[in-house]
Amino acid sequence: MIKEAIYHRPKNNFAYAYDANTLHIILQTKKNDMDSVSLVFGDPYDWKNEQWQTDTREMLKSGSTSLHDYWFVEIKPEYHRMRYGFRCSDATETCFVTEGGIFGSLPSEIANYFCFPYLNPIDVFHAPSWVKDTVWYQIFPERFGNGDPALDSENTLPWGSKEPTPTNFFGGDFQGVIDHLDYLVELGISGVYFTPIFKAHSNHKYDTIDYMEIDPQFGDKETFRRLVDECHKRGIRIMLDAVFNHSGFYFPPFQDVLNKQEKSEYKDWFHLGGFPVEPEEEKLNYDTFGFVPSMPKLNTENTQVKEYLLKVARYWVEEFDIDGWRLDVANEVDHTFWREFRQTVKSVKPDAYILGEIWHDSMPWLQGDQFDAVMNYPFTNGTIDFFAKKELSASDFANSITNVLHMYPANVNEAAFNLLDSHDTPRLLTLAGGELERVKLLYLFQLSFVGTPCIYYGDEIGMAGGHDPGCRACMEWDDQKQDTKLFQYVQMLINLRKNNPAFGNGSKFRFIYSDDEQNCIAYEKFNSEHSLIFIINNSESTKLLSSKQLFSTNYEQITEWMIADGSTLNKKMKANLSQIELQRYEFRIFELKQGQ
Repeated sequence: MIKEAIYHRPKNNFAYAYDANTLHIILQTKKNDMDSVSLVFGDPYDWKNEQWQTDTREMLKSGSTSLHDYWFVEIKPEYHRMRYGFRCSDATETCFVTEGGIFGSLPSEIANYFCFPYLNPIDVFHAPSWVKDTVWYQIFPERFGNGDPALDSENTLPWGSKEPTPTNFFGGDFQGVIDHLDYLVELGISGVYFTPIFKAHSNHKYDTIDYMEIDPQFGDKETFRRLVDECHKRGIRIMLDAVFNHSGFYFPPFQDVLNKQEKSEYKDWFHLGGFPVEPEEEKLNYDTFGFVPSMPKLNTENTQVKEYLLKVARYWVEEFDIDGWRLDVANEVDHTFWREFRQTVKSVKPDAYILGEIWHDSMPWLQGDQFDAVMNYPFTNGTIDFFAKKELSASDFANSITNVLHMYPANVNEAAFNLLDSHDTPRLLTLAGGELERVKLLYLFQLSFVGTPCIYYGDEIGMAGGHDPGCRACMEWDDQKQDTKLFQYVQMLINLRKNNPAFGNGSKFRFIYSDDEQNCIAYEKFNSEHSLIFIINNSESTKLLSSKQLFSTNYEQITEWMIADGSTLNKKMKANLSQIELQRYEFRIFELKQGQ
């Protein structure tokens, strides 16, 4: 037994309140080191004859990576408090793991045990309930639709007439979005995430000039209000992009600093390293986003800056009834600001969705006092590397996704923003080397995974494009140039996600098979009523798998979900299923009814 590999930390992702009555407890051990793990627990005040009263509950292995096993148990403590430890056994030894150390027998001193002092309902992580069932669609406003040519400037190009560049404009606006809302409804979209819409110099609008004004290129506030209303009528939520880490070069306070230097009343709005502030110097003496001179970093610890940005956060929710904020470069802004931001937004709209852009482990932001979710780039990277780039083996992919699931509590994972690409990355079809079969597998995995998925505009009709600016081309509205079969396929998956809880976010996820030689994986989505087995061949040759490797539990009934013409679902009962054949890049789905 490798005792030094045993790890647990309470009041974090390994011990947390799932709801007002339920605790989730997880223990990490070395892979294949333990035969069994049990939780030993009890109320800290429950004593009889000077003996602490405990109970024991077996823990189940919830997943494994190349290094670790994870053991899980769900407990509903009667009085909402608990002391606990772990009973770990291998073939030759049993030990008890507690906060006070590792013991050969159950310690009698209660102070040794881990403590969950009290399950206070206010401390439970709560993301808005509607998010779990939302399918997002990301729109880059300048490139989705030109609905009002009267807004076009003299340098606006005809729609799609040239390749996108960092500086060209094609006239995308709010009316262009309104004109195509029924298209989004047809696809099955229930949430739209807009990249920035506020007044800015660039086509991407991440260099804000005025946070309280719509960019004139997109329309005015009344048009935006109508856009929000029309979306809400169709059951579509709206999330805006908040760029609070930095402003744009032409943000009036920064211009004031450049003009007045140390005499500017706004000099403390930014992180300045001295005077004069000179944006054209090779080595900048002020902090920026990256090293971009035109994006000076805002000092969110400054009282005036904080008041201004919190006013912005409140205004757009209060006045236009938006449903959420996506927070750009969220990890570089101080935690105190984000706590006040949450309080401000939630005071106006308690079920608003607060999403942070963070590309790494984000547990410090997901304690319930700051964000409801982050953009799930660890999910993105593993999924793209396996299905699109084919740079991960089947087992490495299973390891990476299992690790993602254990990075955060389950109620955090259910609201995680699962994207496959965006305005910051090459498009799916390009990442997949132009192979449509791999794109379909990507969508299958994304839309059957835990969390809230997001589709980047145009991917669903087969648009391709490399790194920025290639991924920011004009939306293709000529149906003769659209891949309508791909659209119908994505539409079908979204429909399955909405109408089948086991397929969507109403179930748990676990890998049940991965084979590096075959390059095949299988995973299960399950709840108390249903179990779905997804089997995927991520290779270019036909594979033959044994059903014994995939259906290890006794089931009395197996039904296969048959995908006809790539977009229609039929169901067919299966009997005596011993071998499962998968063609190149094929998947098969089986619904299992458990035997008594």
